[in-house]
Amino acid sequence: MEPMKSVDIEQKRIEQKYDKGLVASTFIRYAAYIIITFGLLFFLVRYVFPLF
Repeated sequence: MEPMKSVDIEQKRIEQKYDKGLVASTFIRYAAYIIITFGLLFFLVRYVFPLF
């Protein structure tokens, strides 16, 4: 009969770091870009194009 071997198994858990603040600030930045772009297009269509 073999003696029982005690083996320790090391478990590693890898967690992806997720910064909600970074995601929110990026969303706000691109939302601002889109709003500015549409505002500029609205200005061009409403006030500049009728002059031609």
